[in-house]
Amino acid sequence: MKTKFYIAFTIAHITTYSALHSAVFPPVWGFFAHKLINRLAVFTLPPEMAGFYKKNIAYISEHAVDPDKRRYSSKYEAPRHYIDLDVYGKPPFHALPRKWLDALICFTDIYAVDRSGDTCLLIDRRGIALEEKEIAFRLHDRLLSSKDTVRVSRKLYTDFYFRNILPKQYEDEHELPIDSFKLVFPGLAEYEHLISVEHLSEHGILPFHLQLMEKRLSAAFRSGDNGKILQLSAEIGHYLGDAHVPLHTSRNYNGQLSGQVGIHAFWESRLPELFSSEYDFWVGAAVYLPESENTYWQIVSDSHALVDSLLVMERHLSLNFPSDRIKCPEQRMGATVITQCEEYARAYHEALKGQVESRLRKAIITTGSVWMTAWVNAGQPDLSKLGIDKESINEQSVEAIESGSAIPNFMLGRPEN
Repeated sequence: MKTKFYIAFTIAHITTYSALHSAVFPPVWGFFAHKLINRLAVFTLPPEMAGFYKKNIAYISEHAVDPDKRRYSSKYEAPRHYIDLDVYGKPPFHALPRKWLDALICFTDIYAVDRSGDTCLLIDRRGIALEEKEIAFRLHDRLLSSKDTVRVSRKLYTDFYFRNILPKQYEDEHELPIDSFKLVFPGLAEYEHLISVEHLSEHGILPFHLQLMEKRLSAAFRSGDNGKILQLSAEIGHYLGDAHVPLHTSRNYNGQLSGQVGIHAFWESRLPELFSSEYDFWVGAAVYLPESENTYWQIVSDSHALVDSLLVMERHLSLNFPSDRIKCPEQRMGATVITQCEEYARAYHEALKGQVESRLRKAIITTGSVWMTAWVNAGQPDLSKLGIDKESINEQSVEAIESGSAIPNFMLGRPEN
């Protein structure tokens, strides 16, 4: 009973705060739902974990938007929030390897600069094919026929990539050691420089990043690093929330390719803001995920499967709804904003048949399950020995929240319009 009261309390105050601040900041999923997801995921955990997470529930929820804040300071952050699956063909997207390193290899070009200063594309990502024990390359080397396919040991090239290209992932210069490259590809022409250019990130790396974050969280559990456990838990919840949003899996992420600009915020912000009080957030207990890597891919695949329907439904509705009742002025914090009329939003929400509620519910239970999986994989360490994070102490306690005497503070990440 206490937990159900807390859920209702949390939703009410997040909704109120969202309404007050959306006149200044466009309401986004990151503003409303990310904190809701993390807070409610705490109540899905087993007793061995729940005590520690409840003591730090303020931190877990407040820092759910940290990844969005990093968008301002890191050019590498944005691709971690989405994956444009539709650029890889049709489901099940065989053109995209599921392993992080395999995918990087398949989407990295290597350029060569010769002694005269001329640059050529030596390894074209479009000519790379992964085989069971080898990798086939179409090398553009003047000593080789352009029709020649060169096969090298998959293990050998993967090791070269891991040692020489992957560490430069977050550096501005991606120059490679020529001597090491020649060990993989002997008999090439002489070059002065080799430069790698990675293209995978251009269309997002969300499910790959979730794999990495889970491993980092397990490492934090093993080391008993209180701060890291909380930080990574909060941020994993954010990325999982993004993975459950259909428009985070499409290049038409805001309807800009279908004449529906603004549908991103409409689906993930306006609808929850208006109707979340009607949702059932009693999602049950977290479960161990024995194949979490497959889980992440299933999440984004399920999200992507909803893209066409949410676009088609809104298009059909807009063409059959009175045009003067689609957008309405609304007063917020003393300012007038134009947003979807509540009547129009209600019609769209009903046409979606519980789609937004379903994705929110799944994000909550999956977040708790990933936290639990990382903990189990770390050997189920005793979390009772870990304390409350200092920042969490300075904010508010779970007891104060549950009793209704404290209202959460909020911070917006970068809006996605």
